[in-house]
Amino acid sequence: MSTLDQSFVKNSSWKPDLFKGKVVFVTGGAGTICRVQTEALVLLGANAAILGRNAEKTKKAAAEIQALRPGSTVLGLGNIDVRDVNALVGAAKETVDKLGRIDFVIAGAAGNFLSDFNHLSSNAFKSVISIDLLGSYNTVKATFEQLRKNKGAILFVSATLHYYGVPFQSHVGAAKAGIDALSNALAVELGPLGIRSNCIAPGMIDGTEGMARLTPPGSEPLERKVPLQRLGKTRDIAEATVYLFSPAAEYVSGTIQVVDGAAWHIGGLMGSMYPGAVIKQGNDTPKL
Repeated sequence: MSTLDQSFVKNSSWKPDLFKGKVVFVTGGAGTICRVQTEALVLLGANAAILGRNAEKTKKAAAEIQALRPGSTVLGLGNIDVRDVNALVGAAKETVDKLGRIDFVIAGAAGNFLSDFNHLSSNAFKSVISIDLLGSYNTVKATFEQLRKNKGAILFVSATLHYYGVPFQSHVGAAKAGIDALSNALAVELGPLGIRSNCIAPGMIDGTEGMARLTPPGSEPLERKVPLQRLGKTRDIAEATVYLFSPAAEYVSGTIQVVDGAAWHIGGLMGSMYPGAVIKQGNDTPKL
């Protein structure tokens, strides 16, 4: 089910046809965050290709996004593993064959779960690094010719988990730190070719898969721990995404747009669970 609708266009600060003639290529496009990013771009005139591993879920999401704007085309390309660069090359070719071009790339495929270091196997750590970091690299690699040809823009979906020590998220923090470094390097290396590269780092966004899966238990409402005193909305991510792809950001590259209401400045959310929870987990039998 789509998060946005035509009211996003009518009530937004953006021109209705801002992205007319543009095409966005999105990995993880059926997930909550990347889906709302795609919805916003399509509502404002773009066509899109969303990629995912689950073919049925990806095609269903594509059809629902396409229905948001009459005349739009949204491809749902399933059975795509971002760890396989050749699969991404094939998806990029299909996108160009059917939609004519690729202007924008959102690298958003990700894997996450809660695990302390002691119970996090080497294979589990490798899996997250491969999906998040290698997958992001592969996504840009597969679309590079189109980005170079069209002087396009890249947006990596990052996080704030590596800005300070976050227990149970060492695997994701390491992967996202790598993504930030990759984006910065590409901004410098690809900038002379006319390609911009940025990251978006969502915080606690209400109604997302990440919030449902990763929210720590506790009685205090999470919004009280956010300086702006509310949880983020998926629309907040949509607005930031539109800005970073819009002409308004044509001189913005090599930056990380944090969308978290200043929450990361407060520090961890474990509260009274720390250090008891990590001590308990750390004293168990190690998992290799």
